[in-house]
Amino acid sequence: MLFFHPMDFLILIAFGLSLWAQFRVRGTFNKWEQVPASSGLTGAQAARVLLDRQGLYDVPVEPVHGRLTDHYDPLSRVVRLSEPVYYGSSISSLSVACHEVGHAIQHKVHYPMLVLRHRMFPVVSFASGVAPLLLIAGFLMQWANLIGLGIIFFSAAVAFQVVTLPVEFNASSRAKALMISEGFIRNEEERGVSKVLGAAALTYVAAALISLLELIKYILIFAGQSQSDDE
Repeated sequence: MLFFHPMDFLILIAFGLSLWAQFRVRGTFNKWEQVPASSGLTGAQAARVLLDRQGLYDVPVEPVHGRLTDHYDPLSRVVRLSEPVYYGSSISSLSVACHEVGHAIQHKVHYPMLVLRHRMFPVVSFASGVAPLLLIAGFLMQWANLIGLGIIFFSAAVAFQVVTLPVEFNASSRAKALMISEGFIRNEEERGVSKVLGAAALTYVAAALISLLELIKYILIFAGQSQSDDE
Protein backbone atom coordinates (compact mmCIF):
# COMPACT_ATOMS: atom_id res chain seq x y z
CA MET A 1 0.00 0.00 0.00
CA LEU A 2 2.76 2.39 0.93
CA PHE A 3 4.94 1.59 -2.05
CA PHE A 4 2.32 1.25 -4.82
CA HIS A 5 0.16 4.30 -4.28
CA PRO A 6 -1.05 6.03 -7.50
CA MET A 7 0.97 9.12 -6.49
CA ASP A 8 4.12 7.06 -7.01
CA PHE A 9 3.75 7.56 -10.75
CA LEU A 10 3.96 11.35 -10.36
CA ILE A 11 6.85 11.03 -7.92
CA LEU A 12 8.66 8.85 -10.47
CA ILE A 13 8.19 11.56 -13.10
CA ALA A 14 9.48 14.20 -10.69
CA PHE A 15 12.48 11.99 -9.87
CA GLY A 16 13.19 11.70 -13.59
CA LEU A 17 12.99 15.49 -13.83
CA SER A 18 15.50 15.73 -10.98
CA LEU A 19 17.97 13.44 -12.76
CA TRP A 20 17.51 15.40 -15.97
CA ALA A 21 18.05 18.67 -14.09
CA GLN A 22 21.32 17.40 -12.62
CA PHE A 23 22.43 16.23 -16.05
CA ARG A 24 21.51 19.61 -17.50
CA VAL A 25 23.47 21.48 -14.82
CA ARG A 26 26.62 19.55 -15.63
CA GLY A 27 26.08 19.80 -19.37
CA THR A 28 25.36 23.53 -19.27
CA PHE A 29 28.32 24.21 -16.98
CA ASN A 30 30.64 22.18 -19.22
CA LYS A 31 29.41 23.98 -22.35
CA TRP A 32 29.88 27.51 -21.04
CA GLU A 33 33.10 26.55 -19.26
CA GLN A 34 34.59 26.48 -22.74
CA VAL A 35 33.56 30.10 -23.36
CA PRO A 36 35.98 32.66 -21.83
CA ALA A 37 34.44 35.77 -20.28
CA SER A 38 35.39 39.00 -22.02
CA SER A 39 36.52 40.53 -18.72
CA GLY A 40 39.22 37.89 -18.28
CA LEU A 41 38.49 37.70 -14.55
CA THR A 42 38.65 34.40 -12.73
CA GLY A 43 35.77 33.30 -10.50
CA ALA A 44 37.85 34.15 -7.43
CA GLN A 45 38.69 37.62 -8.72
CA ALA A 46 35.08 38.36 -9.67
CA ALA A 47 33.86 37.20 -6.27
CA ARG A 48 36.44 39.35 -4.50
CA VAL A 49 35.51 42.45 -6.49
CA LEU A 50 31.79 42.04 -5.76
CA LEU A 51 32.35 41.35 -2.07
CA ASP A 52 34.55 44.44 -1.72
CA ARG A 53 32.02 46.57 -3.60
CA GLN A 54 29.43 45.52 -1.02
CA GLY A 55 31.72 46.27 1.91
CA LEU A 56 32.19 42.58 2.69
CA TYR A 57 35.96 42.84 3.05
CA ASP A 58 35.99 40.30 5.88
CA VAL A 59 34.34 37.55 3.80
CA PRO A 60 37.13 35.44 2.28
CA VAL A 61 36.95 33.48 -0.98
CA GLU A 62 38.42 30.00 -0.70
CA PRO A 63 38.95 27.15 -3.18
CA VAL A 64 37.49 23.72 -2.39
CA HIS A 65 38.06 20.36 -4.04
CA GLY A 66 35.49 18.86 -6.35
CA ARG A 67 33.31 20.06 -9.16
CA LEU A 68 30.11 22.07 -8.60
CA THR A 69 30.82 22.01 -4.86
CA ASP A 70 30.49 25.79 -4.65
CA HIS A 71 28.63 27.26 -1.68
CA TYR A 72 28.42 30.12 0.77
CA ASP A 73 28.96 29.12 4.40
CA PRO A 74 26.79 31.45 6.53
CA LEU A 75 28.28 30.21 9.82
CA SER A 76 31.91 30.89 8.87
CA ARG A 77 30.91 33.66 6.44
CA VAL A 78 33.08 32.26 3.67
CA VAL A 79 32.48 31.96 -0.07
CA ARG A 80 33.85 28.58 -1.14
CA LEU A 81 34.36 27.93 -4.83
CA SER A 82 35.21 24.67 -6.55
CA GLU A 83 38.60 24.73 -8.23
CA PRO A 84 37.23 25.00 -11.81
CA VAL A 85 35.22 28.04 -10.71
CA TYR A 86 37.89 29.58 -8.46
CA TYR A 87 40.65 29.45 -11.06
CA GLY A 88 38.54 29.53 -14.24
CA SER A 89 37.71 32.64 -16.23
CA SER A 90 34.79 31.27 -18.22
CA ILE A 91 31.14 32.32 -18.34
CA SER A 92 30.35 29.34 -16.10
CA SER A 93 33.03 30.24 -13.57
CA LEU A 94 31.91 33.84 -13.24
CA SER A 95 28.22 32.93 -13.09
CA VAL A 96 28.63 30.40 -10.27
CA ALA A 97 31.08 32.58 -8.32
CA CYS A 98 28.80 35.60 -8.45
CA HIS A 99 25.80 33.48 -7.48
CA GLU A 100 27.55 32.46 -4.26
CA VAL A 101 28.43 36.09 -3.59
CA GLY A 102 24.70 36.75 -4.01
CA HIS A 103 24.12 34.59 -0.94
CA ALA A 104 26.75 36.53 1.01
CA ILE A 105 24.96 39.76 0.09
CA GLN A 106 21.63 38.26 1.16
CA HIS A 107 23.23 37.46 4.51
CA LYS A 108 24.49 41.03 4.88
CA VAL A 109 21.13 42.68 4.08
CA HIS A 110 19.15 40.09 6.07
CA TYR A 111 17.15 38.93 3.08
CA PRO A 112 13.90 37.71 4.74
CA MET A 113 13.71 34.29 3.09
CA LEU A 114 17.34 33.56 3.89
CA VAL A 115 16.80 34.58 7.52
CA LEU A 116 13.78 32.27 7.65
CA ARG A 117 15.78 29.45 6.09
CA HIS A 118 18.56 29.82 8.68
CA ARG A 119 16.03 29.81 11.52
CA MET A 120 14.32 26.72 10.13
CA PHE A 121 17.53 24.74 9.68
CA PRO A 122 17.99 23.34 13.23
CA VAL A 123 14.36 22.15 13.33
CA VAL A 124 14.47 20.76 9.80
CA SER A 125 17.75 18.97 10.47
CA PHE A 126 16.08 17.07 13.30
CA ALA A 127 12.73 16.63 11.55
CA SER A 128 14.18 15.21 8.32
CA GLY A 129 15.97 12.51 10.31
CA VAL A 130 12.98 11.57 12.43
CA ALA A 131 10.20 11.76 9.81
CA PRO A 132 11.13 8.61 7.83
CA LEU A 133 11.34 6.54 11.03
CA LEU A 134 7.94 7.74 12.22
CA LEU A 135 6.32 7.12 8.85
CA ILE A 136 7.75 3.63 8.42
CA ALA A 137 6.86 2.65 11.97
CA GLY A 138 3.38 4.14 11.62
CA PHE A 139 2.59 2.30 8.40
CA LEU A 140 3.99 -1.01 9.66
CA MET A 141 2.05 -0.78 12.92
CA GLN A 142 -1.02 0.76 11.24
CA TRP A 143 -0.89 3.50 13.87
CA ALA A 144 -2.53 6.62 12.44
CA ASN A 145 -1.26 8.99 15.14
CA LEU A 146 2.33 8.00 14.42
CA ILE A 147 1.80 8.51 10.70
CA GLY A 148 0.28 11.91 11.37
CA LEU A 149 3.27 12.90 13.48
CA GLY A 150 5.61 11.72 10.74
CA ILE A 151 3.73 13.84 8.21
CA ILE A 152 4.09 16.92 10.42
CA PHE A 153 7.85 16.42 10.66
CA PHE A 154 8.13 15.69 6.94
CA SER A 155 6.15 18.87 6.22
CA ALA A 156 8.89 20.88 7.92
CA ALA A 157 11.47 19.42 5.54
CA VAL A 158 9.28 20.20 2.54
CA ALA A 159 8.72 23.76 3.76
CA PHE A 160 12.49 24.20 4.01
CA GLN A 161 12.94 23.18 0.37
CA VAL A 162 10.15 25.49 -0.74
CA VAL A 163 11.73 28.42 1.16
CA THR A 164 15.04 27.60 -0.54
CA LEU A 165 13.59 28.36 -3.98
CA PRO A 166 13.24 32.17 -3.62
CA VAL A 167 16.62 32.26 -1.89
CA GLU A 168 18.31 30.65 -4.89
CA PHE A 169 16.39 32.63 -7.50
CA ASN A 170 17.14 35.89 -5.70
CA ALA A 171 20.86 35.07 -5.45
CA SER A 172 20.94 34.38 -9.19
CA SER A 173 19.13 37.61 -10.09
CA ARG A 174 21.51 39.58 -7.86
CA ALA A 175 24.47 37.85 -9.47
CA LYS A 176 23.42 38.62 -13.03
CA ALA A 177 22.56 42.24 -12.25
CA LEU A 178 25.94 42.79 -10.57
CA MET A 179 27.85 41.08 -13.35
CA ILE A 180 26.25 43.46 -15.84
CA SER A 181 26.67 46.61 -13.74
CA GLU A 182 30.32 45.81 -12.97
CA GLY A 183 31.11 45.08 -16.61
CA PHE A 184 32.07 41.45 -16.02
CA ILE A 185 30.08 40.39 -19.09
CA ARG A 186 28.94 41.94 -22.37
CA ASN A 187 25.46 41.87 -23.85
CA GLU A 188 26.10 38.75 -25.93
CA GLU A 189 27.34 36.90 -22.84
CA GLU A 190 24.16 37.45 -20.82
CA ARG A 191 22.52 34.47 -22.53
CA GLY A 192 25.23 32.14 -21.25
CA VAL A 193 24.93 33.48 -17.72
CA SER A 194 21.16 32.95 -17.78
CA LYS A 195 21.62 29.39 -19.04
CA VAL A 196 24.09 28.48 -16.31
CA LEU A 197 22.10 30.05 -13.48
CA GLY A 198 18.78 28.75 -14.82
CA ALA A 199 20.03 25.16 -15.03
CA ALA A 200 21.26 25.31 -11.43
CA ALA A 201 17.92 26.68 -10.21
CA LEU A 202 16.06 23.84 -11.91
CA THR A 203 17.67 21.29 -9.58
CA TYR A 204 16.13 23.03 -6.56
CA VAL A 205 12.72 23.14 -8.25
CA ALA A 206 12.88 19.41 -9.00
CA ALA A 207 13.92 18.54 -5.44
CA ALA A 208 11.09 20.63 -3.97
CA LEU A 209 8.58 19.02 -6.37
CA ILE A 210 9.61 15.50 -5.38
CA SER A 211 9.27 16.29 -1.68
CA LEU A 212 5.93 18.02 -2.18
CA LEU A 213 4.49 15.06 -4.10
CA GLU A 214 5.74 12.65 -1.45
CA LEU A 215 4.06 14.74 1.23
CA ILE A 216 0.77 14.72 -0.70
CA LYS A 217 1.07 10.96 -1.07
CA TYR A 218 1.50 10.44 2.67
CA ILE A 219 -1.40 12.76 3.43
CA LEU A 220 -3.69 10.86 1.03
CA ILE A 221 -2.70 7.52 2.54
CA PHE A 222 -3.21 8.90 6.04
CA ALA A 223 -6.62 10.30 5.09
CA GLY A 224 -7.61 6.96 3.53
CA GLN A 225 -6.61 5.04 6.62
CA SER A 226 -8.42 7.46 8.90
CA GLN A 227 -11.57 7.11 6.81
CA SER A 228 -11.33 3.32 6.97
CA ASP A 229 -10.93 3.43 10.74
CA ASP A 230 -14.03 5.60 11.05
CA GLU A 231 -16.06 3.13 9.04
